[in-house]
Amino acid sequence: MSENTENGLPENFVENNLKEICHLIAKNSDEDFLYNFFDCLFTQNEMTDFAKRWQLVKELDSGVTQREIAKKYNMSLCKITRGSKMLKSNDSAFRILLDMLASEK
Repeated sequence: MSENTENGLPENFVENNLKEICHLIAKNSDEDFLYNFFDCLFTQNEMTDFAKRWQLVKELDSGVTQREIAKKYNMSLCKITRGSKMLKSNDSAFRILLDMLASEK
């Protein structure tokens, strides 16, 4: 098995495991179960960071400036700029999910 020299993990370790989790999540539509899964997988700080990243994308989409978001959530401009860049991408998963959210309202 080929190893990644940076961290000693097998090649494609991250990709394979994330794809496996995505596959299983895509098969499950129970929101309570998925919340419980995230709660098992992430620490409280990681859950908070996850929620803040989603919130920043929603706020960027609604026109809030990056500096306002950074101040409001005590986040680095790098994280916010990354979210902004990903949101502007033509095939943005953020855009797809935001459109899904808007259609539910």
